[in-house]
Amino acid sequence: MIDYKTMLHLTKPALYKFVCLLLLVMVRYMPAQADTITIAPNHSIQLAEYGQLEYLLDAEGNMQFPEIENSPAFKKLNKQIPNFGLTQDAIWLRFTISNTTPSAHLMLNVTYPILDLIDLYYPDSTGKYQVIPGGELRPFNKRPVNHQNFVYNLNIPNGTAQTFYLRIQSREAILVPIYAGTEREIYNKLYNDDLLLAIYIGIILVMICYNTFIFFSVKDWSYFYYIIYIACVGLAQICLHGFGYRFFWHENIYVTEQSVLWAGALSGISVLLFVQSFLHVRDKAPWAYRVMSLFIIVYSSTIVLSLLGYFSIAYALIDFLAITGVIFIMVFAVMQAVRKSRTARIFVLAWTVFILAIICFVLKDVGIIPYNIFTSHIIVIGSAIEVILLSFALADKINTFKAEKEASQAIALEISKENEQLVREQNIILEAKVQERTEELQNSNLDLNIALTNLKEAQTQLVEKEKMASLGQLTAGIAHEINNPINFVTSNIKPLKLDIADLKSLLTRYDELSAKSEPEIRKELADIEKFKREIDIEYIHEEITSLIKGIEDGAARTAEIVKGLRTFSRLDESEVKSIDIHEGLDSTLVLLRNGIPANVNIIKEYADLPKIECYAGKINQVFMNIFSNALNAIRSKAVQREESITIITRQEGDFIVITIRDTGIGMSREVQEKIFDPFFTTKDVGEGTGLGLSIVFSIIEKHKGKIVVNSNPNEGAEFIIYLPLNIVNHLS
Repeated sequence: MIDYKTMLHLTKPALYKFVCLLLLVMVRYMPAQADTITIAPNHSIQLAEYGQLEYLLDAEGNMQFPEIENSPAFKKLNKQIPNFGLTQDAIWLRFTISNTTPSAHLMLNVTYPILDLIDLYYPDSTGKYQVIPGGELRPFNKRPVNHQNFVYNLNIPNGTAQTFYLRIQSREAILVPIYAGTEREIYNKLYNDDLLLAIYIGIILVMICYNTFIFFSVKDWSYFYYIIYIACVGLAQICLHGFGYRFFWHENIYVTEQSVLWAGALSGISVLLFVQSFLHVRDKAPWAYRVMSLFIIVYSSTIVLSLLGYFSIAYALIDFLAITGVIFIMVFAVMQAVRKSRTARIFVLAWTVFILAIICFVLKDVGIIPYNIFTSHIIVIGSAIEVILLSFALADKINTFKAEKEASQAIALEISKENEQLVREQNIILEAKVQERTEELQNSNLDLNIALTNLKEAQTQLVEKEKMASLGQLTAGIAHEINNPINFVTSNIKPLKLDIADLKSLLTRYDELSAKSEPEIRKELADIEKFKREIDIEYIHEEITSLIKGIEDGAARTAEIVKGLRTFSRLDESEVKSIDIHEGLDSTLVLLRNGIPANVNIIKEYADLPKIECYAGKINQVFMNIFSNALNAIRSKAVQREESITIITRQEGDFIVITIRDTGIGMSREVQEKIFDPFFTTKDVGEGTGLGLSIVFSIIEKHKGKIVVNSNPNEGAEFIIYLPLNIVNHLS
């Protein structure tokens, strides 16, 4: 029988071999374990430190969680802050949290809010892994905690440890600062972070308001560009820290994708514009101004790349521009400071603070200096200090302006004293020249007054000549028109007298019958009947009736002419009156009837128009001049055919429109442009004064109307007159 010790001795080599084999298998198939993140009562919040995180790069980005969970490819991350830069890979992080606090409720806080996608894989109560999707491109209201950071609730029973996985993808640079701790401490950190950023935003807003006030006071464009600069820098910090996403545009995926890029590009453009203005780059160094302008153009191209969807290229270009641009601006500012530029020195100081803040931020990311609330917000702190220092620099420019103004005033005073003596010396010469020039001007004024008097006399004579020409034409027409009916009346009077003489003889013979006897009466009656036949008494009756009717027609025709003349002249109506425009047209045609050739037809197309308020005599003068010009244009045609003057009236709103169209020789474009000019005429010398249409234009202008001319050579002319219905309303 083999005892226990004998059996152990016999099996020891085999057992040793089995254990070694088992260890080899475990080493081969078990992933390398990172240090555990321990949450203790006296250390209730902790940032992941060196070796506590493991990472795996998924180049294709399509690995599933079961593959990741069993993958041996995880490597320890020997950094305090995971910083993977710009990458297209999917990043997997693995870490284990041990809970030694009394509470089972812990929280995880990823304090880099601009990650596109971040998914947390956690074990449930059965040990099976579940996932909480998150990221800027996922719905904000689906987050476990509504905050710009990625905050998760962890349920880790006291005295136990659990392993978690994070899958991260982003088009921006990937940084993953991870905090773990109790709910109280995590919420305290979130509050402190928000408070610090709120203080920064308050500083930015105060600086914007302060510098806006200064800008409107001193009108220095450096302040304007500085306002744009601090607004863009503040916007960039708001975007980078997730405040804009959280409070303004978390429901707009497009703005979320573009905001960080836009803010970065606008910050670069605004700082370059500010530096150009603040350091007077255009005047002091044109070469540097051109380089900065090139930077602005390239920065603008990053916005175009972002809009086209080339995010990675745009981010890389912005990073390159930020580094090279900061170096270039700093070198240029130092060069200006060496040349004893006060503003450049203050600018170098402000930017040195900001650059030191950037250096601290980078050293924190690579683990050279510790990650704490100061170093994690060093960019915000440095930016605030920079903004304040630059505001002081701009305020100092007011003192510079004041000193420059005082110096310029002193120089101006000295120059004014020197000029005063020169002025005294020049005054004597100037007075003599002024006296000489005054005498010349007086002589010139005398000559001009004489010329003006002569011109007025000539103008008066021309106007009187035009009036006399119009009056002569009108008088000739009236004389001819009245002469016809008068001649008709005169020619009827002689036969009427003869007829009346025969009737008187007949009546006398009848009167003599009363003194004779009956036989004599019968004989005399027979002679009377014979006399009646001789004088043809029936014809006399008819002729008398006809002659009287002819005299009546002549008298009526004369009365019509007199009425037309009165209607035309309106001598008893010098004020504005209400008239029928058709009466004025017809009366003018009556007076011109004698001068209308037989081959000219007057075509009237009158509309039903209301009466208008106008100076009747003046409007009739307009019609007379236009009709006279139309008749002259028709008479000037080389070949006379059936010609016409067409008159059309209509109403357009508050105006009546009179169109007078003739079939005369027409006008060229050049003539049309001058026909309303005083003294312009196409007639031969001595045949016209050139004042007719000028008077027409002034009369229509006085009525607040207008006149339009349409004409082409050999196609006649058309005058369109617009007159208001109520001149009183238009004059007021």
